[in-house]
Amino acid sequence: MTKVKVAPPAATWGFLRSLLTIAPILIGAVLLALKHHFTLPQPLTDLTNPLTNLPQISESRILAHAKYLSEDIGYRTVGTREHALADAWMLNQVEEFRRLCNEMVAGDGGQRKLECEVWRQQGSGSHRFDMMSKRLYKTYVNLTNIVVRVSNGTPEGKEHAVLVNSHLDSTLPSPGAADDAIAVGIMLECMRVLVQTPGWSPNHAIVFLFNNAEESLQDGSHMYSTQHPTASTVRAVINLEAAGTTGRELLFQATSEQMIQAYSHVPRPYGTILANDIFSSGVLLSDTDFRQFEQYLNVTGLDIAVVGNSYLYHMRKDLVENIQPGVAQHMGENALALLQHLSGTESPLPSLTQGYSRPTTVYASHTGLFIVYSFAAAKIMHIVLLFSSVLYLQHFGPAEVTEGGWMEGFPPLLAGIGGALVVPNVVAFVMANVLDKGMSWFTSEISTLVLYGPPALLGALGAQLLVKPVNDYSVLAAILVTHAFCAFAIQSMGVGSAIIFFLSALPLFLSLVLNGFLAKGATVSLWTYSLGQLLPLLTGVQLMMPTLDVFVPLTGRLGAHVPADNVIATLVMVMGSTCLPLVIPFMHRFGRQTLVRAVQLLTAATVVSMAVFAIRAPFDDMHQKRMFVLHLENITSQEHHLHIAAADPAPGFDTFAARIAQDFAAPGHSLTREIMDDTNTDWDPLYPFSAFLTPYKVDLPSPAGYVSPWSTQRPFTVRATKDVRDVLAGTRALTLEITHPGIIWTVVAFDAHVIQWTLDDNPPDEYARHHIKEASFYGIDKWTVDLVLKTTAADDAGLKIDFIGLQEEGMWPAKRNVKDFGPAMNLFEALDFWIDRETNGTVDAMLLGCVAGVVVV
Repeated sequence: MTKVKVAPPAATWGFLRSLLTIAPILIGAVLLALKHHFTLPQPLTDLTNPLTNLPQISESRILAHAKYLSEDIGYRTVGTREHALADAWMLNQVEEFRRLCNEMVAGDGGQRKLECEVWRQQGSGSHRFDMMSKRLYKTYVNLTNIVVRVSNGTPEGKEHAVLVNSHLDSTLPSPGAADDAIAVGIMLECMRVLVQTPGWSPNHAIVFLFNNAEESLQDGSHMYSTQHPTASTVRAVINLEAAGTTGRELLFQATSEQMIQAYSHVPRPYGTILANDIFSSGVLLSDTDFRQFEQYLNVTGLDIAVVGNSYLYHMRKDLVENIQPGVAQHMGENALALLQHLSGTESPLPSLTQGYSRPTTVYASHTGLFIVYSFAAAKIMHIVLLFSSVLYLQHFGPAEVTEGGWMEGFPPLLAGIGGALVVPNVVAFVMANVLDKGMSWFTSEISTLVLYGPPALLGALGAQLLVKPVNDYSVLAAILVTHAFCAFAIQSMGVGSAIIFFLSALPLFLSLVLNGFLAKGATVSLWTYSLGQLLPLLTGVQLMMPTLDVFVPLTGRLGAHVPADNVIATLVMVMGSTCLPLVIPFMHRFGRQTLVRAVQLLTAATVVSMAVFAIRAPFDDMHQKRMFVLHLENITSQEHHLHIAAADPAPGFDTFAARIAQDFAAPGHSLTREIMDDTNTDWDPLYPFSAFLTPYKVDLPSPAGYVSPWSTQRPFTVRATKDVRDVLAGTRALTLEITHPGIIWTVVAFDAHVIQWTLDDNPPDEYARHHIKEASFYGIDKWTVDLVLKTTAADDAGLKIDFIGLQEEGMWPAKRNVKDFGPAMNLFEALDFWIDRETNGTVDAMLLGCVAGVVVV
């Protein structure tokens, strides 16, 4: 091979000089990736563009809607008065929109093909909702949805529709400005801009669903999908969600090539198939309305959410003031572009009549580009790269590594992977279990890199001291073949995230080929390192930032049994190796002495970082600990208890819970640790999420002179009606009737062998524990379920039912204006002040007043 004469090989340079030479390229790659990650559009205030006089998405208008819902109305938990107020407000908004739509048509002399229809859907139903490997059933009575269809008014124009969805309700401890009031505002803005755009008329209909019960386990989307007259026309879904308050919206589920291609038309696409693969794997234990649309409408679509700063997800501080400027503008402009494309002449909607099928498309946003290609193309690309890599190294590479010599690079590579995995996990174990300083990185995603980055590098480089020194070219060759093989193997399993290995292997292959012209023999030019590392670093940083955005705050709600430090240490190692795959060969070029010095330096850095994080507190006032508190009044035993739980493994919670007991428990009673399993009925309002909780129980003093309204004026009862026993068949048929005035989110749990019921057609064919949860509209105080049970002589004593519900006026701070309502709210007022004072605002407590009992029917 002809060589270009160049300066003496850079291997003669020292480590520091070499590093400084390539540093500008590497630093530039990091800065470019961070720029794309953090850049948001300029928020707009005007409703019309002052230059074009055309309507435009206004972030100010979106946030005004979000603020009204989250602060003026407030906590919109399904079944509350505030939930009903939001429903009325939403209906008023869409009626105003219909008037605007009619005015636009009239202003065009009636010639404009535009029709806007409005429904306030109201209905009842039930559905199975499996979660966390638990079989759960939901039932609801008289829930509502607000539905708007915008079409050209013709039957053909209504035949194929795109559904765009957001939810109007918020969850128990949160006012829900981002989740999901901001999406409600975005949909209203999209409606306004579309109808005010001169001459705009949709070729295909757009159905706007403002669903009124997502947080109660997706009742609203189930009701629309199974009961609304427009549901059968829906061909695709766009679901708008939020699990945070900052950053760009993330496309984290995309279920067809056509919809991915449609998303490529938005002005600022952001999403990768890695997010889709992670979410689809079930690792995140999260869900959206998208599930109901897939299951009951059998449609494809896009699931899009704001995920940055998810520390505030389902927290009190999910307020408009904490939503980053530009977030609403970004999501709004992308949503508008999607709707314009999907309702236009080039829309794929007519071709999506076959319903949902597993997607076979690779997609990724990368430095402003949106890459889309098929799995078939990916397989060809990956096999060609793997074949070309092995062929080049075996026959055309430097003489030192041809004929299999390049395989000497595998022992250092494998040792490095093992060391990088072991050492940070040892550090994580020491931090959490020896020093008792777990989760000290929680307040900042970047902190995880500071604490676990040095030990990951230490492990990778320290392991090199245990293997035979080799030429750095051999290690580069081993990395190339490994990444090319992984890309091919993973893609062959139908996992599109193989693109990560492809984007690492391809530039390294091209760099090694170019190296043949820049350097002699097996000497590696610094240009090879620069070019080979550039694309992986760009890709890795763009993947690492949203991954940390999701997983670091998530550790605050994964449960005490999860080793959060080890999870994060492993995540840092994996993402770090994606960003810096060429660190090991780079260190081999400078010899053992430099390697020893690097290990010594990294050891010191690891010790220092551990010492620094050992004095840090896990939480602060904007990155709070989640605490769950139930005041439980048992109307069967007449007892009052305080139940306290956390959902993270951070140290100190048992001591903190004991202090609460000391100040609030009944005289002579102390804290009791409870077992959390399916028979712990005290936490059934949060079932099955309750499996994540570490629960404690405190006996409370009985309020002086208190007479429970749940046993007298507004009795909470569970009884059997239409009760018929068939002794010969060994069955019992009954209707279970639950009456719950002033109580919402009721749950009944019982053990039985159910043969038939009105919940679905497939009850478990065995004796099992059953949980049925209810969520209904404000003022609804009764629901029923018909059961046919298999019985034996031992069942003559009857069916034991555990029941529980939430006081509609017993949730703090949502109902602080009615704080004198019973012992629960009186306690919560004092306890909330106590928690805030004792923790300096670093704990966000969900305070719920519950009423429970046991009955045999």
